[in-house]
Amino acid sequence: MTDPLGIVSRINTQAPGMSRPGQMPAGQDFKQELLDEMRKVNQMQQDATQATNDLLTGQRDDIEGVMIATQKADSAFRMLLALRNKVVDAYDEVRNIRV
Repeated sequence: MTDPLGIVSRINTQAPGMSRPGQMPAGQDFKQELLDEMRKVNQMQQDATQATNDLLTGQRDDIEGVMIATQKADSAFRMLLALRNKVVDAYDEVRNIRV
């Protein structure tokens, strides 16, 4: 699967202020990063919906562009859904740890 939001590529490259790969840069937290990505996915879905509506009403005639926008939005949503599933799995695993 491709990385339409660039999440994986940002994590794999070590940014300034990071002590080890995979660690968030200083000053950023996971919650804010996740909310930003959710906003991007939402915007992609809105753009795809608008492109589809424009195609159906005749305001747009490039079906390839509409298909690409729809596929990008779908890929981004699937990536976000996979991330959510991993976070829920990790939470369940931590919750089941006996102290």
